[in-house]
Amino acid sequence: MAHAAPSLDRLPDVPRMTAARDTLLREIEVMDEYGERRTISIPAERPLTIFVDKREVVTLMTLGASPELLVLGWLRNQRLVQDLADIASITVDWDVGAAAVYTRSGIPDLDTRTGRRVVTTGCGQGTVFGDVMEQVDAIRLPDARAARIRQGTLNGLLDVMRQQDSIHRKAGSVHGCALFQGTQLLMFIEDVGRHNAIDTIAGWMWLHGVDGGDKTFYTTGRLTSEMVMKAAHMGVPIVVSRNGVTQMGHDLATRLGMALFGRAANRHFLCYTGFDRFDSEPEVHRAAVRVVAG
Repeated sequence: MAHAAPSLDRLPDVPRMTAARDTLLREIEVMDEYGERRTISIPAERPLTIFVDKREVVTLMTLGASPELLVLGWLRNQRLVQDLADIASITVDWDVGAAAVYTRSGIPDLDTRTGRRVVTTGCGQGTVFGDVMEQVDAIRLPDARAARIRQGTLNGLLDVMRQQDSIHRKAGSVHGCALFQGTQLLMFIEDVGRHNAIDTIAGWMWLHGVDGGDKTFYTTGRLTSEMVMKAAHMGVPIVVSRNGVTQMGHDLATRLGMALFGRAANRHFLCYTGFDRFDSEPEVHRAAVRVVAG
């Protein structure tokens, strides 16, 4: 399921793109612990093979809610294309499970740049290319005075996500990612892997010229190094997760000066890094309940 702010215009000179759609849920019959049969919905996972100028590059396993944006964001986060105007078109055809990307001038050394493939910890098996993780020192995020978050804003953001209609509520087995400005939800997408979801948001940001410096990124998935790196490439300095953080994700966020929040649900959270970006408004400790023996 996808949600996007309706009022944004696309940048000029954007690529021509299809608007491929397919069924997101599939009904199956199951038997429960009582021996009773019933029908439930499950996510309709499918492969999408990306071809760049007729050369096969990678196959992504995806729900397919916004496949063109997924491809666009994947190209951006892999740093295979630097300028949106360099992409002539993106055509997705679900009959053959393929996305055909045509560039205006080709991608120099495409084989070399995609040769160092790293299989990530992502659900749905994410893939990044080795040199992406080597670009840390080139990333510049807004300083803590310009990009920060109040505890009340964080609580409001979590409340918006709690009320968000989603495929996960209907069928489970997917991850969701969202982009916020304050407590305003700008973009929400679900996919079988959190990497696909964040790449789709990256594509949406790129297509509409949305800057990440004053935004907050939310994910239901864990904050691994590649998820932190992708958020940083999108220019987003504040990341919130319903899940936890890995050691490499923590180290990378510390190095980049990002604020990471994990185990975030309802009014509970842990701030792992970037305390200087966080305006704490502490909750009142609940009084301990004493049990008196009768």
